Amino acid sequence: MSERKVQLQENLAATRAQIEQLAAESGCKPPQLLPVTKFHPAADIALLAELGVTDVAENREQEARAKAAELPQLRFHMIGQIQTKKANHVARWAASVHSLDSLKLAHALERGVALAKDRGERETNLPVFIQVSADGDGARGGVPAEALDELVEAVEDSQQLDLAGLMVVPPLDADAAEVFQSVRQTVDRLSDELGRALKLSAGMSADMAEAIAAGSDIVRVGTSIMGPRPVG
Repeated sequence: MSERKVQLQENLAATRAQIEQLAAESGCKPPQLLPVTKFHPAADIALLAELGVTDVAENREQEARAKAAELPQLRFHMIGQIQTKKANHVARWAASVHSLDSLKLAHALERGVALAKDRGERETNLPVFIQVSADGDGARGGVPAEALDELVEAVEDSQQLDLAGLMVVPPLDADAAEVFQSVRQTVDRLSDELGRALKLSAGMSADMAEAIAAGSDIVRVGTSIMGPRPVG
């Protein structure tokens, strides 16, 4: 086994053990671990696949598209902001989108998925998580609270998108625990209203403990698994 593969194996094991411990301490169900592989080469991601990883997350469309083409054995999830003009590309390769934050993008993804199906590039609907803005600042992505229900309704009415849940990234100056707990309550409210369980995608390396305590269903972890991003 190569040195890099051993390193990734150890990092995965340590991260999973940490998740199990945090979940046990909080009395919560352990969330799904979604490794974030942005900036790291496809060779590293191939090693993750050899270690049993089936799903990874990327932030940049062009980088993710190339990796998805090179590694068809893996499911790639889009967690970064999406330009509307890139929606057709995302619709072809994404196993899910965690950063839907506007009606315009929802309509663009709807058209993109339909086109991908027509071209034989996709068979299934696209699961989407609506990204919630905790402070209403759209510059970082996310829909403000007052526009959330309208976007939920649009996704529910769509033919090509399936609402999977909500995603949130706490602002740097915010209390992460409060943000996660608030969005968890919103997920639960929407689950009750729609009559099915939605998921919360929340928590990264730095705030994983707070997210798990709040009942996150998916944590997106990069540095703890992949190490520092490559230089150059």
